[in-house]
Amino acid sequence: MSSPSKHRFKKQTWYKRLMYKRLPVTKWLPNYNSEKAVADFIAGITVGLTVIPQALAYATLAGLPPQYGLYSSFMGCFVYTIFGSCKDITLGPTALLALMTYEQIQGRNFDYAILLCFLTGVVQLVMGILHLGVLIDFISVPVTVGFTSATSVIIAVSQLKGLLGLQFKSQGFIDTIKQVIINIPNARAADTALGVSCIIVLLLMRKMKDLNLLANRKGLKKALWLISTSRNAVIVLLCSLLAFFLDRHSESPFKLTGTVKEGLPTWSLPPFNTEYGGRNITFIDMCSDLGSSIVLVPIIGVLGNVAIAKAFASGESVDATQELLTLSLANIFGSFVSAMPITGSFSRSAVNHASGVATQLGSIYTGILVLLALSLLTPYFFYIPKASLAAVVICAVIFMIEYEVVKPMWRSRRADLVPAFATFAVCLVVGVEIGIVAGIVLNVLLLLYPSARPQLDAEIMTAPSGFNYLLVTVGNSLYFPSVEYIRQYVTRVAKKQGDCSMPVVIDCRYVLGADFTAAKGLCALSNSLSSRGQPLVLLSPRANVASVFSGAGSSVVVALTPNELDATLQDLTGQIPLPIIDRNKENNMTPPPTYTSLQNLDDNAIEVVISEDQNNVPLLRNTNVNESLRKTNDEINDT
Repeated sequence: MSSPSKHRFKKQTWYKRLMYKRLPVTKWLPNYNSEKAVADFIAGITVGLTVIPQALAYATLAGLPPQYGLYSSFMGCFVYTIFGSCKDITLGPTALLALMTYEQIQGRNFDYAILLCFLTGVVQLVMGILHLGVLIDFISVPVTVGFTSATSVIIAVSQLKGLLGLQFKSQGFIDTIKQVIINIPNARAADTALGVSCIIVLLLMRKMKDLNLLANRKGLKKALWLISTSRNAVIVLLCSLLAFFLDRHSESPFKLTGTVKEGLPTWSLPPFNTEYGGRNITFIDMCSDLGSSIVLVPIIGVLGNVAIAKAFASGESVDATQELLTLSLANIFGSFVSAMPITGSFSRSAVNHASGVATQLGSIYTGILVLLALSLLTPYFFYIPKASLAAVVICAVIFMIEYEVVKPMWRSRRADLVPAFATFAVCLVVGVEIGIVAGIVLNVLLLLYPSARPQLDAEIMTAPSGFNYLLVTVGNSLYFPSVEYIRQYVTRVAKKQGDCSMPVVIDCRYVLGADFTAAKGLCALSNSLSSRGQPLVLLSPRANVASVFSGAGSSVVVALTPNELDATLQDLTGQIPLPIIDRNKENNMTPPPTYTSLQNLDDNAIEVVISEDQNNVPLLRNTNVNESLRKTNDEINDT
């Protein structure tokens, strides 16, 4: 009988375990010290210098006023400090979600972006409560590669308008390219020169941290690293100063960001209805307008966030459910301060990691810096050239184009290139939401194809008793899409190789599962073969497969081992005489199959392979059973 104190200790341990899991701050905060505080302060400020210019650029990419990017950049930092499980991740606006937001607010007002942020958080919260993070596993690497590469190209092309100083409206990737070509004669020389120069300088500054310096130049190396990681802020600051001085002496030759609303956002409920075009739009109508993005945006956000967490987990397991819950709270609370959908940023998380962040508290300093920028610096954002922001976005996304994975995909499994390129093409031509759905559907079809057309191999084997049988090896599970295909194949090889008289054995060693339709289909196949004198036997089925056949009332004969198969085949042949075995010829005693051929199957080889190596010894002889036959069989059984 357990003591009350022991029971109370177990209860307290359970509560503590749950608290550590759902409130990670309670795990690392008691061990916090001054050394970690300094590391977090440096990392938080460094990330803040990166997030401010990116936030302004991503808001413009999303079709929102620049201040909305800053509104979206601080709430996630505070939420992740308490609930986040990975110290390196920083939440905020990203180029991918900015593009998906832009596609939803075209021809609508900004309330749609805020409502999308709220609904994204709600969907993610439901997924986290129901532990539906497993749905992310259905988005394979090829689909992710095609999707991220396509969105990177779309984002880069969409920034050509700001880079060249053009003014036009477009919808979609193809239309944007068309409008750029049409309006290229109207490109502003000053904006073009500034934008191209910013891209070149940003790429050079990106390489500064990789310079190999002498060991005694640590101070210079740290300085170069700091300049390299804060290159976006440096470029935007220098371009703003240039535009400011030019505007003081004469009219600025650059297209500027313009007035940015000053001050912190107001705390208010998300817009559950809005007015646009002189009419009142209800919540239901707004949800109908947002369409599939209500589901796709949350999934894409979680996919990116979990991928970043795994990248910086240093081999430790990642709690996808906790990341889901954290991201959902960040989006829900963010919608109360007019934020657009946010997720983890890989580039800023990499900066955070490289800055030596010690705990999640580093995000606090990033959030505070964004709030200070909203409070004090918004008047100065007026002078930021749009070309410099376009250059920041382009340099951020061009490295997301994952062209280098094509070669290893080609070498490993070429079929994976199909969903990758299909996703890439559909995203460019039709849209990112349709593209990722098309990639997932195509990938699922490729997964289902082997179930409908399993790998089959047929060869004639010789039993220890001395007679032949046709062995059909199935290299996949027995499910309803493949039943008719297997029936046709077995019927064909039983007639062609089995000469309509040889017993047929289906090797189920590699069959991992079966269903009712397959059981009934093989039962019908057994009856069809038996009607012409060819018994059907299942060899070595797994327990779960055998239970399906027995539960379905199938009459198919089962043999669990090769020895049992030999005895079963003898029983099925009944009183039909068998050929006399020459004991001096070893090749008549063919051992049971080793199944090595199945282990070396090529995944891409869908064609049926029929062995040409047939034993010409007839299975049955129309002669009377004599004493020598019985003597021979007795000797074989004794051995």
